[in-house]
Amino acid sequence: MPQHTPRKRFGQNFLHDKNIIQQIVNVISPDPGENIVEIGPGQGALTVPILKLINKLNVIEIDRDLIPALIERCADKGELITHEKDALEFDFNEIINIKKPIRVIGNLPYNISTPLIFHLLKFSENISDMHFMLQKEVVDRLAAKPSTSDYGRLSVMVQYHCDVESLFDVPPAAFYPPPKVTSSIVKLIPHKEVKYKVANYQNFEKLVKAAFSMRRKTLRNSLKSFIKDEDWQKIQVDPKLRPEELSVEDYTRISDYIN
Repeated sequence: MPQHTPRKRFGQNFLHDKNIIQQIVNVISPDPGENIVEIGPGQGALTVPILKLINKLNVIEIDRDLIPALIERCADKGELITHEKDALEFDFNEIINIKKPIRVIGNLPYNISTPLIFHLLKFSENISDMHFMLQKEVVDRLAAKPSTSDYGRLSVMVQYHCDVESLFDVPPAAFYPPPKVTSSIVKLIPHKEVKYKVANYQNFEKLVKAAFSMRRKTLRNSLKSFIKDEDWQKIQVDPKLRPEELSVEDYTRISDYIN
């Protein structure tokens, strides 16, 4: 049992299942020389095996009490660069190397997972991929397809920037203390070029937010402050549809029409 007492305010659940740890390392498949940053290394369950493979690793840890033991555990494994900061406020430009796009990994607490992903998307042009352990419910929403109950604002906004792949589930027993929910590993690969780039990203954000804030209503009702009745035919989107029935491309088309 870990000596460090997990802190609820940081959403700490420490991974200890060796088979799951190896499975995660395998899907990340780190190579020597890669520019990898781990968010929330905790007690080093992933940090140690990955540092051994790549020799140099950046980690961002908000809980200063964890850092001394982590440094000691990694002392003979390679070069560990620690950033004692809140990942939500961290400027990832500090570790971005134009010649080596960063790979981001981490076991993210539920309470910060969504805002942290949006924060990271600001740096997406310099990120090659991201592997996260998240609450399964969040991963299901990230990867959801149109016309499903999980499809929503998070699905549209993240899929605008990235290809999303749900990899495998992780049971509560793999952690200490065990969380009350199942977790999942997700892989996000930022598009090198956004497939349906919008003319005004802020308008796009507002539009998607407005649509899903009234997801049970038809588009005609939920987006009436954006689109006049007579304009739907020009956009070539059926106003009787509900928000979850539209693809990312549909939302970009509506967004560009209102610019």
